[in-house]
Amino acid sequence: PQLFVDLRNSRNEPILSPSQSCVHSSVFVSRSLALIGKKCTSPKTSKNQIKVDLVDENFTELRGEIAGPPDTPYEGGRYQLEIKIPETYPFNPPKVRFITKIWHPNISSVTGAICLDILKDQWAAAMTLRTVLLSLQALLAAAEPDDPQDAVVANQYKQNPEMFKQTARLWAHVYAGAPVSSPEYTKKIENLCAMGFDRNAVIVALSSKSWDVETATELLLSN
Repeated sequence: PQLFVDLRNSRNEPILSPSQSCVHSSVFVSRSLALIGKKCTSPKTSKNQIKVDLVDENFTELRGEIAGPPDTPYEGGRYQLEIKIPETYPFNPPKVRFITKIWHPNISSVTGAICLDILKDQWAAAMTLRTVLLSLQALLAAAEPDDPQDAVVANQYKQNPEMFKQTARLWAHVYAGAPVSSPEYTKKIENLCAMGFDRNAVIVALSSKSWDVETATELLLSN
């Protein structure tokens, strides 16, 4: 069942004034948190493994978490999300980004910014935070490389799907706690780290340079 109702008049105008919507947004958020908690404890939805916690008592910032979907490179990982609630919520979407680093065409590998239509122009006031989290899980399972947030990742996704899967799996292991991934890639990381380079910088360089040690080293030295 949907938690939110679209409080608009016959001319599709919000019934609430801006000052009222600030108050009501916290009500919608608190109800959504209760709904997510209830849904996640039911056997039917426990497999989704989604949750949201408060960061502040004003309901303006939340911390979300989703599990990597099965049969994807993200399986076994847990991904933390920053969720910021605007005063105009639920008439405008929350601002969401990945805190946990991830290798995905529609998510920035640097900032965690997300390219997802319901977080932009396809948002509707009837949508819930649960809708957002489930949509993000679906995005992990079905990328849209032709509408990328991260062009380097999208290019790898289209040109070398197997390398993309191995890279995404390695990032899931390193940053999201997923099971161990490619020993070959791990060895390349360790060899460059032994030269004194920062581990995160090494992972980014190798991932963006198709795991070619020579070009990745050049990139690291240039930075």
